[in-house]
Amino acid sequence: MLTFQTDFSLQRYNSFGFSAVAERFVAVEDIATLIPLVNHCQQQRLPLLLLGGGSNLVLSDWIPGVVAHMALKGVEVRRREGTRAWLRIAAGEPWHETLEYLLQQGFYGLENLALIPGTVGAAPVQNIGAYGLELKDRLTGVEVYDTQEQRMRMLSPEFCQFGYRESLFKSEAPGRYIITAVEVCLSTEPDVMKLEYQALRETCEALAQGDIITPQHLFTAVCQLRQSKLPDPRLIGNAGSFFKNPYVSSTEYQHLKAQYPSLIGYPEGDLVKLAAGWLIEACGWKGKSVRNVGVYEKQALVLVNHGGGNRAQIEELAAAIGQTVEQRFGVKLEAEPRFYP
Repeated sequence: MLTFQTDFSLQRYNSFGFSAVAERFVAVEDIATLIPLVNHCQQQRLPLLLLGGGSNLVLSDWIPGVVAHMALKGVEVRRREGTRAWLRIAAGEPWHETLEYLLQQGFYGLENLALIPGTVGAAPVQNIGAYGLELKDRLTGVEVYDTQEQRMRMLSPEFCQFGYRESLFKSEAPGRYIITAVEVCLSTEPDVMKLEYQALRETCEALAQGDIITPQHLFTAVCQLRQSKLPDPRLIGNAGSFFKNPYVSSTEYQHLKAQYPSLIGYPEGDLVKLAAGWLIEACGWKGKSVRNVGVYEKQALVLVNHGGGNRAQIEELAAAIGQTVEQRFGVKLEAEPRFYP
């Protein structure tokens, strides 16, 4: 039987730390709770928000309908072939702590994504990525409950339509598929390390002190780099990188580069990915505050809640930043977090 808590505070369930309140709240600890919950919301025509760590979310003050905290747990090895292992990880597991556990167990390949906040179930929605690696590079399937067909399914990476911070779960079918677990293919040998980023390689080399770089060195290096420029949500409310890095044509990039020689860009085929943080900092926003929110002093890509902030203030700040960047560079910025409702 479903038991809801009413007028439930979500302040500790969103990494911005906004004082949001849910009309109804329930924790989902097993599939036996999830399916009746979905049926109930469909029958009563209640909006349903599934929450993991709330790390990529901007909430309003009042959340109507039902908020369900995804608390499914478990990590298991499904099969092995040589040095490869396929693992199923439940959606409610905390992302960073899970990577730490996998490293300790000798399963390698996700180290570049260390210290990204949130839960495992939220990772495919955003196709999280960092330091040259995206989740889709290791993902072999996404286990979901299909609310339309009312059955459990395993979706292939191709079906999920992964792109840069994009997926089927954000675009064509938001709300239809509830992620219950992911399946990843990892290695039991340190042959999958990605060290293309210069700062990352240099940090790994410093940690290794002349020895061979190991996945543990890589994991530690990523943590050090992220901690040096990104705020801890437990101390300063934030949703991580707030803006996506925009893409421009090669021609447009060369035109901008001629005007701004220090402009940062990464060629990807016929396009160039610009560093949104550089654009924002160049417009003078780094470290600035507007009322109770602001731009983090160490990384212009991160918007923060200094305390007492809310969605309206973040929206106002983001719009002002976007307008400034577009006026100066002719480039539009797009927010990464989901705004709900």
